[in-house]
Amino acid sequence: MKTRRRLSRAAAVCLLAAAVAGCRQDMHDAPRYDPLEASTLLPGGASAQPLVDGTVPRGYLRLDELRYTGKVGGADADLFPFEITRADLDIGQTRFETYCMPCHGPNGEGNGMVVQRGYRRPASFHIDRLREAPAGQIFDRITNGFGVMPSYRSQIDVDDRWRIVAYVRVLQAARQGTRADVPAEMLAALDNPTPSGAEAGGAQ
Repeated sequence: MKTRRRLSRAAAVCLLAAAVAGCRQDMHDAPRYDPLEASTLLPGGASAQPLVDGTVPRGYLRLDELRYTGKVGGADADLFPFEITRADLDIGQTRFETYCMPCHGPNGEGNGMVVQRGYRRPASFHIDRLREAPAGQIFDRITNGFGVMPSYRSQIDVDDRWRIVAYVRVLQAARQGTRADVPAEMLAALDNPTPSGAEAGGAQ
C-alpha cells in the first residue's frame, strides 16, 4: 500500500510539473517591443517611430500664452492671468522668501545672504528699470532665468510664479508709498502703534 501511495504521489507531481511547464511564457520573450528594438512590421525596420506632427506631451498643451509665458502676442504683458487676492499675496510672499530671498533679500534690494557670502549681486527691484518692467518680464525671468540667475520653471508652479511677481509689486509699491496712500482708518494705528508684549511687560 505504501509503495502504491508513493507512486501515485510521484505521478501527481510529474503531471503538475508538466502542466506548469506547458503554460510557461518566458518574461524575457514577452509579446512587446523593447526600446529601439528592431521590427519587421513597422516602417524603417525600427520599433521607435517619429512622433506624429502636432504631438504634444501630456501636460504641455499650454494654450494660455499669458499664463505660461508672460506674453501677449509675443510681447511682455503688464497684466496678470488671474485676479490676485490677499491669499495669493500670502502664497507669493512664502514662495519669495523660499526661492528669491537668498539672493534678492527680504525687501528685494539684492542683498540676500548668498550675496553677502560672495554671490553676484542682483539689481534691486526698486530701481526705475525694474519698477517700470512689465509683470510678464519678471515672470519670464523667474521661468527661464537671466544672467547668473537660474530657471525656476521646474521648482515653482506656474501660478506661484505669478504670485511671486504680485508680491514683488507689493514690495515696490511699499517703497514708493506715502501717508496719502494709507487708508484713513489705519493712520491712527500707524501714529500710535500698540506696544509689543515685551515692551508692555517691561513698562509695568
